[in-house]
Amino acid sequence: MFLLCVKMRLFTALLLAVLALAGRTVVSAHPLESTRTTEIDTCSLAANAPPNCFPAIGFTMPSAVPKSLTNWWCDPSTEYAFVGVSYEVTECQSLNKLRAEFLDIRTRFKGRYVRLYGACDREGFYNDVIDAAWRAGVGVHALIWFGFDGTDEWIGRRDTLFGILHSNPKAKFVTRVVQFGSEPLFDQVLTPDQLIKQVNDAKKNLSSVHIPVTVSDMAYSFRDLHADDDGPAVLQAIDYIDAHILPFFSTQASTANNAWPIVLSDLKYFISQADGKKIWFSQNGWPSKTSSGVQPNSPSAVANVQNEKDYFNVLDKHCADLKAVPGGGVGWFAHIYSDNQEPGYGIYGTNGVLKFPFAPRTSC
Repeated sequence: MFLLCVKMRLFTALLLAVLALAGRTVVSAHPLESTRTTEIDTCSLAANAPPNCFPAIGFTMPSAVPKSLTNWWCDPSTEYAFVGVSYEVTECQSLNKLRAEFLDIRTRFKGRYVRLYGACDREGFYNDVIDAAWRAGVGVHALIWFGFDGTDEWIGRRDTLFGILHSNPKAKFVTRVVQFGSEPLFDQVLTPDQLIKQVNDAKKNLSSVHIPVTVSDMAYSFRDLHADDDGPAVLQAIDYIDAHILPFFSTQASTANNAWPIVLSDLKYFISQADGKKIWFSQNGWPSKTSSGVQPNSPSAVANVQNEKDYFNVLDKHCADLKAVPGGGVGWFAHIYSDNQEPGYGIYGTNGVLKFPFAPRTSC
């Protein structure tokens, strides 16, 4: 953009010079001159245009894979407010379904990212994710899924993912970050020290493809559950902060319209530990109904469609507050794409119809 503005200013200067030599009256366009001008500052207009970076809204995917990541990813400061949708993959969706639903996230909701949730162990599945993301023009927050049963399948998932991130030429151009999760500290699948080692090993492994590494978990896990055994040290090891913001489960929960103080309490903790790192609300929402795995810790907490909608409206109302957070503002995901993926949290119901109008702010 800078070079474009320089070229346009040089062209303007040359044009003025030609007109002057021809004896034409020239009105100065320099901002320090007292003479009024009607010239449009094209560089100012360009500065307000959508950024020419991936995966900005309005960005056009190239016809071929770039040779370098230089100037590819958008600056974190532009990636605040609503950025995308969590997408559960236990179904092991077909390539065609991934393509269709990633494109829907991009075009219908103006999502810039898809955050994976759950695991699909089908051979080559993440290659399909990359294909779908490239076609739709969305970035991916990849996930190493630990599950809830304490088994070691996550090791094979980690190795398979890393292999694809190195072998697929498009992988580093759509994979924004790799997450260890979901909630490995809360589920106590690894100790903080063990998790830190995994994070550091992953950062070393992925350094050549320039993919950051994070852990996706709740403030409670770092601040309370593991406060005495290096839980906060995990936040120092990771590249980004992937915060789970689920105020429905707070002992202080009532309705979504009253959720902001709960959100703010966790956010302040993450800011205090982030040291200027980018913060994402990676698993983030309010359920429209309870289920066996979704039960409140407050008798006043209300789960219905209106409250699910109201929660996202609360985040919209605090767009300026989220934008002001150090590290480039907070980018938030809606959890989750469809109730078919996880009951109660979907933007779509099980019938494939939107549960409520969903058009959150992507900037402010």
